[in-house]
Amino acid sequence: MTGVFVQVRIGSSRLPRKALIELAGRPMIEHAMRSLARLPATVHALLTDEASAGRLESLASTCGFHVFAGPEDHVLERYVLAARHFGVDEIVRATGDNPLVSWELARLAVADRRRLEADFLAYDGPPLGTGVEVVRAAALEVALEESRDRYDAEHVSPFLYRNPQRFRCVRLKAPPAYCYPEGRVTVDTQEDFLRIATLMREVYDGSPLPAIRLVHWFRANEPGTESEDVCAARA
Repeated sequence: MTGVFVQVRIGSSRLPRKALIELAGRPMIEHAMRSLARLPATVHALLTDEASAGRLESLASTCGFHVFAGPEDHVLERYVLAARHFGVDEIVRATGDNPLVSWELARLAVADRRRLEADFLAYDGPPLGTGVEVVRAAALEVALEESRDRYDAEHVSPFLYRNPQRFRCVRLKAPPAYCYPEGRVTVDTQEDFLRIATLMREVYDGSPLPAIRLVHWFRANEPGTESEDVCAARA
């Protein structure tokens, strides 16, 4: 059973209430939900804290998402508690910082994790903010039980890939069509938001933006120094 979990809080020191800031006519978090709603799963949910839950419930419901409130500062525990609550054994992890997260990359990542029987799988090479992590809930249970590192609590997965002798952690090169490692569509600052708003005015048509189309835009408008073969090799 698979859970698509998007971690989000209304509070943000660098860009207050950024999850609810309108981007191309929709709150940022709605763009992420509308994209990931296309990914087949047992449950889709926003993982937040008590202070934010009430502000997100109505919006989440319109996108077919549940809202799960857990610890504010211990995000790892929030994920584990949500996995227990919804009874899932596979988690697709995304964040509300990424309004252009890709359902296509998520679908491929789920298939690759199952094919390789990995505890953790992510892609290298797609524009920053389009990818997800796919992780076994049982592996996060171990991380929660054993880790005492605050970094693990805040970032969820590091305990797994710091212990490769215990967990099968896989990072694959993204398929070439989705590859543009210099692209950035995550939102941490006002500057990030303004860049993505400009991009969306040019390419957004009201439906979740396909990652391939986003990569085409980057190659045409922000050409980088990396060649396509950076992402050609696949494990």
